[in-house]
Amino acid sequence: MSDNFIQVRAVHKNYRVEKTEILVLRGVNLTVRKGEWIALLGASGSGKTTLLNIIGALEKPDNGEIIFDGMNYAAMTREKTSDFRCSKVGFIFQAYHMLPELTILENVKLPAMLKGRHGEKVTAEARELLRKVGLGHRLAHKPAELSGGEQQRAAIARSLINSPLLILADEPTGNLDSKTGGEILEIFQNLHDSVSGETIIMVTHDPDVAAMADRIIHMRDGVIAESAYPKES
Repeated sequence: MSDNFIQVRAVHKNYRVEKTEILVLRGVNLTVRKGEWIALLGASGSGKTTLLNIIGALEKPDNGEIIFDGMNYAAMTREKTSDFRCSKVGFIFQAYHMLPELTILENVKLPAMLKGRHGEKVTAEARELLRKVGLGHRLAHKPAELSGGEQQRAAIARSLINSPLLILADEPTGNLDSKTGGEILEIFQNLHDSVSGETIIMVTHDPDVAAMADRIIHMRDGVIAESAYPKES
């Protein structure tokens, strides 16, 4: 595995609420190897989601650099940043973010359509991804007709439609019961163990969920407090 697939260098991020400045990230340094599964673990307000968003180019740091597979975010135009997010990163959120008026199949195809990919080939790819996550029988259903776990499975399929280099997941089991959450984590494990060996960065506040990862990054007050390898203990 490459030792410098993703490099986070001295990243700072602050927010201003009225006259108060909130220090969220305070000089974070992190290297992610290609094919590694990392869990960002910490309490609410520790900075883990902000760091995830910055790595995924949803937000920009106030200071510091992000190098992704040799590309420097700071050198990208807004258009190139948008294309990068759509092409290189698959996002999975706690709230699923399915468009209610579309079928599950149509939702999964959306990122491909944003890339200008249409036609039967994309439809076939979306069908196959949904089959792999156990939703091959739900293609024509709307999100409201699916359970939370099924919607999250569809969100995972959607995140893979453009064959991303990186999967970012923000509390992917946060809205699910323990059994359904375990089923979602099993899908992540299968992705990680696949031939392509997906690189995954996952935010969680649950130590049991974090223990599924190769490495746990403990965040506290906007800094990395500890790095641990649970599978080696």
